[in-house]
Amino acid sequence: MKSYWIKSVDEKEVNKFERLQENIKTDICIIGGGLTGLNLMYNLRKYNINTVLIEKDKICRSTSGNSTAKITSQHGLIYKYLADSKGIDYAKNYYKANEEAIENIANIINKEKIECDFEYQPSYVFTGTIEDIQKLKDETNVINSFGGKAEYLEAKDIEISNLIKTVAGVRFDRQAQFNPYKYANALAQICNGPRMKIFEETKAVDVIDEDDCYIIKTENGAEIKTKYLILTTKYPIVNIPGFYFLKMYQSTSYAVGMRTKEKIFNGMYINSEKPTISLRMAKDKDGYVLIVVGSDHKTGEEMDLSDSYTRLEKIAREIYPNGEIKYHWNTEDCITLDKIPYIGEFSKVWENCFVATGFNKWGITSSKIAADIITDKILGFKNEYEEIFTSTRVEPIKNIKEVGNIVKESIDSLVIKKLEIPKEEINQIQKGEGKIVEIDGKKVGIYKNEKDEIYKVDPVCKHLGCELTWNNLDKTWDCPCHGSRYDYKGRLLYGPSVKNL
Repeated sequence: MKSYWIKSVDEKEVNKFERLQENIKTDICIIGGGLTGLNLMYNLRKYNINTVLIEKDKICRSTSGNSTAKITSQHGLIYKYLADSKGIDYAKNYYKANEEAIENIANIINKEKIECDFEYQPSYVFTGTIEDIQKLKDETNVINSFGGKAEYLEAKDIEISNLIKTVAGVRFDRQAQFNPYKYANALAQICNGPRMKIFEETKAVDVIDEDDCYIIKTENGAEIKTKYLILTTKYPIVNIPGFYFLKMYQSTSYAVGMRTKEKIFNGMYINSEKPTISLRMAKDKDGYVLIVVGSDHKTGEEMDLSDSYTRLEKIAREIYPNGEIKYHWNTEDCITLDKIPYIGEFSKVWENCFVATGFNKWGITSSKIAADIITDKILGFKNEYEEIFTSTRVEPIKNIKEVGNIVKESIDSLVIKKLEIPKEEINQIQKGEGKIVEIDGKKVGIYKNEKDEIYKVDPVCKHLGCELTWNNLDKTWDCPCHGSRYDYKGRLLYGPSVKNL
């Protein structure tokens, strides 16, 4: 399912980029065509450096194109947590980095005259429970103590309080929102040229570290030789060195878009309690769209997901009873164990390789921070904020409980085609249902469609060998360890895996 952002753009107006067909050599190779990779490419263009960006699918069709598209430094109730765990100066610099990212994105849009529905909006964290009031007050006090700007508000001063239960909130002014798909495609058009090339439908399947370069092997058979390598895929496709699979997991969120005749409210909103509710409006050629996001869960968690959209639809109809639900989509985000993105050197043993990952559902501003830090590191400049996001930090691994949830023992693979599924097992599976069954001591993932056709897969993730779970909403096989997802035929949908089942 495509997001509102992607559907709002006529595909005839979107630039198409060719697939890499031959071996090439470049100075810099960026793997990943989301906002981080494109912002980075935009930064580098004025330095006349040969740069190649490869994207396994189409530009901005993954996490960036399926986000809430909020450009904000208000990342839930993050600043009290940062002040307590890292110190007040750390919290201050995290705030400054994100505030600057907002203005940097705005400056690009203004300079390049990009039509992407950009507008400044206030941002709110609100609560519907009296238990969270003190948390909101503490957050406000911390932000204001280091010179930031936050305002604590009671329900009567919050615009949505007459639409959804609200008792208090924290407001940030001069935040922003836009259409990320329009922005990304404009950047791609600006950047692609003789010394900067974008290739779509070019999946990297392996990276080889040579003495003075990296060799990227692609699924098409073509190879890229590069001095600098930047991994801007949502989740790094390289496991070792780096070991990012020990330091983060993936979370899936769902979104619905309701067509409305009027603008219902101003501002962008997210609640402080669970379950998460995120709200914003978007301007549409036929009126407006109310976007409601939530129902998030750890990817691959064994649970009934069938009401993930219906819960959000119910909230939308309570806010605007006469609207029409037109859009459904979902996406994954990488969650770090200490709530801070990994930006910088990929590993201490791989020189000239950089990474940007673990944006914790706040990837729009983080993508610009990452692009600026990595650009400075390539050019040899000192970036004011690089130490905040140091990617080689190891403190999260001390969180043994969470690591235990992330890492699972690998299991042996098997050849499904050689196994006959007993009829009694087939009869126990309902139409539209997927299930893992055990045959002769080996596990097989089975999906039965509405025509009683059977699809068999090896239910073992091709990333690091974790056993997959069935997602009954999207009809996918999901990895509970690191978030790879496959359709019922075993075709890869989301990484970090690069192979089909």
